[in-house]
Amino acid sequence: MSTVIEQTVQARLVASAPQMESVPATLHYDRRDPFAVRIDFPGPATLEGSDVSWAFSRELLAEGVHEPAGLGDVRLRPYGYDRTVLEFHAPEGMAMVHIRTGELRRFLERVQEVVPVGLEHLYLGLDQDLTELLRDAA
Repeated sequence: MSTVIEQTVQARLVASAPQMESVPATLHYDRRDPFAVRIDFPGPATLEGSDVSWAFSRELLAEGVHEPAGLGDVRLRPYGYDRTVLEFHAPEGMAMVHIRTGELRRFLERVQEVVPVGLEHLYLGLDQDLTELLRDAA
C-alpha cells in the first residue's frame, strides 16, 4: 500500500469579481508525517506566480467539513450543501477557496485507510529519527 496519497481537486477562488475562478489544487498526505495534510496550488493560481503549499492538521480538515474549525493561519467551514470554505491567512493577505465537500471526504477516507485516526503515533518513526540524530552527533 502506498504511503503517499495525492488527490487533485478543483478549488474555486473567492474574489471580489462576480465569477469565481476555478484552479487545480492537490491535496497531499504522507504517512511519514501522519498528523498533517497539505494542499498545493500551482504558480498560475497565485499572486506571486510561484507554487504555494499550505500544511495543516489532518484533524482540522476532518473537523472543517462538518463545522467551523481553525483559529490560526488556516480556517475551514462548511458552506451550503456541498462546499467547504478554506481560508489561508498570511501577512500579505487572505485567500479563500471553495472545494466540494465530497472531494475532501473522499480524500479523508483514503487517508484513514493508510493511517487510521488515533493510530498516527505508530507511524512517526521516532526511533529512526533518534538513531539518525545520534549517528550524526558521533
